[in-house]
Amino acid sequence: MEVLISLLLTVILDQGTKYLVMENLDLYQSIPIIEDIFHLTYIRNQGAAFGILQGRVTFLIIVTVLAIILLIVFYNELPVDNRFNRLILGLGIGGALGNLIDRVRLGYVVDFFDFRVWPVFNIADVAIVITVSIFSYWVVVIEGK
Repeated sequence: MEVLISLLLTVILDQGTKYLVMENLDLYQSIPIIEDIFHLTYIRNQGAAFGILQGRVTFLIIVTVLAIILLIVFYNELPVDNRFNRLILGLGIGGALGNLIDRVRLGYVVDFFDFRVWPVFNIADVAIVITVSIFSYWVVVIEGK
């Protein structure tokens, strides 16, 4: 149940913020929140993280669908024996679904968090990074002992 709840909350938050950005900002418009440090900047990313694989939308859709299927198939093999890990798994699947929805519906991913020294990203990206980081820590540090 925790997986489903965090998955749905992640998708709703991700898609909701993207909707607000698309409705209230023009493409490439940037609003400074903290001048020269953090801006809200509306961009359309047809690639993956850091802008790699630009224009490879079909490939990225296939990879995302396969990753989600693998997570579901191997659910019993993942470190989801406690509530925290199940929440994190839902967070990661929700992040993947959030960007997948954009790619299927729009042909690109809406990004808007702009820290000026890092590529622009969104809530789905944050969810994916948190999930990968925590599960990587689990595999390397916890299981590595």
